[in-house]
Amino acid sequence: MKKTLLIFAIVLALSTVLWYWDKATRVKATSSVKNTQQAEAKIDGKPAPEVKFKGLDGNDVTLAQYKGTVVLVDFWATWCEPCYVEIPWLIEMQQKYAAKGFTVLGVSMDEDGKSAVVPFLAKERFNVNGQKLPMNYPIVLGSDEIADKFGGLLGYPTGFLISRDGKVVKKFQGLTSFDDIANAIESQL
Repeated sequence: MKKTLLIFAIVLALSTVLWYWDKATRVKATSSVKNTQQAEAKIDGKPAPEVKFKGLDGNDVTLAQYKGTVVLVDFWATWCEPCYVEIPWLIEMQQKYAAKGFTVLGVSMDEDGKSAVVPFLAKERFNVNGQKLPMNYPIVLGSDEIADKFGGLLGYPTGFLISRDGKVVKKFQGLTSFDDIANAIESQL
């Protein structure tokens, strides 16, 4: 009984210390909504940056190649848990909207680049409406320099919706709901 009480007391003490430490070191988010709105205001309607991605085949891929198509540029990584939630949605959106002039462009931000992404793509299957499917949209390799041209990233996934005329019309910071992404895409088709 004493041993159980001692363990309980230690767990309680550690939990309390961790709670206070978390509270003391947490970044204050007093104006995050305002800052997010300001960031989106700076993005909306601006031309997409001129960037050159590396395709998995080694060829250069540019956003200019997608002019006339609505593009969701999705920055992600193979180790990103929220990305695993979003990827099935993107597969479904690619299936649903491709015929209407839409594509997802997956930008892998893995430090190991192609050596991390190619095996991931070969192995991973995602549950899309009861079916196990591979990623069905183009994947390219990104870099910090490319992310900086989009205004920088605070985490993954981060998406930028590009209109048919090459303008950034929406930024999705972090995991965003299926409906919010789908509604934004549909507004451009």
